[in-house]
Amino acid sequence: MQMNATYTSLVAVGDSFTEGMSDRLSDGSYRGWADLLAARMAAAQPGFRYANLAVRGKLIGQIATEQADAAAALRADVVTLVGGLNDTLRPKCDMGRVRGLLDEAVEKLAPSCRQLVLMRSPGRQGPVLERFRPRMEELFAHIDALAERHGALVVDLYGAPVLGDQRMWDVDRLHLTAEGHRRVAEAVWQRLGYAAEDDWRAPLGAAVRPGWADRRVADARFARQHLVPWIGRRLTGRSSGDGRSGAQFSAADGKAFWIGPADDAAPGPVTGWRRVDEVSS
Repeated sequence: MQMNATYTSLVAVGDSFTEGMSDRLSDGSYRGWADLLAARMAAAQPGFRYANLAVRGKLIGQIATEQADAAAALRADVVTLVGGLNDTLRPKCDMGRVRGLLDEAVEKLAPSCRQLVLMRSPGRQGPVLERFRPRMEELFAHIDALAERHGALVVDLYGAPVLGDQRMWDVDRLHLTAEGHRRVAEAVWQRLGYAAEDDWRAPLGAAVRPGWADRRVADARFARQHLVPWIGRRLTGRSSGDGRSGAQFSAADGKAFWIGPADDAAPGPVTGWRRVDEVSS
């Protein structure tokens, strides 16, 4: 890790976690930790460029084949890769295949960038985490080994108890809240060598446990709005990401493109983005 980092570009690849669900903006779009991180990096470095290629619902094989080549072609300073967790939640997950596909993605991305960043993803405390914990920890052990082999950084979100707090998770119980994404952005920011702005591991205040009736209402809403549709997609082989492309990926020509601050001369926070470049053939 270098201190006083000066990175000029960032590419993010992965699934819904990196796309930004459920950090929803007023216009209905998602922001998330990668967008927050990019805005902070852009404020620290004139001429900064960014591309988010992540798509919700993607498995590691789809990330390796649909996103990794496009990301590598951009030759970014920093590439973040978070994937494989969706695979571990599938009933018939082949962990050997998941490890091999993760290897494939890393082997494409690591030589293309100045710094590859991998993550041990957070897990919401509860029965789902306990059921799939062995697979998740097998995945994370492989990520650690890949990082050592390829000189990548690892951001250990799984090891931060605050990110397991149920209050950090949206009503779908699968995606972080805006505060969770803000903390992930700070964690990656610090891991890249930038000066800390706060303690992203700081615990939340004492929780007030909802009453029995409130818990039952929340459980019923979760089942109706999120669990039943999720099961339906699993049974029919569909994905929430079907037909979607990453925010900075052109499906028409199969290439990723850059965005940069709308006003690159303005100091301080980034208030908007514009397309600034397109990878050449």
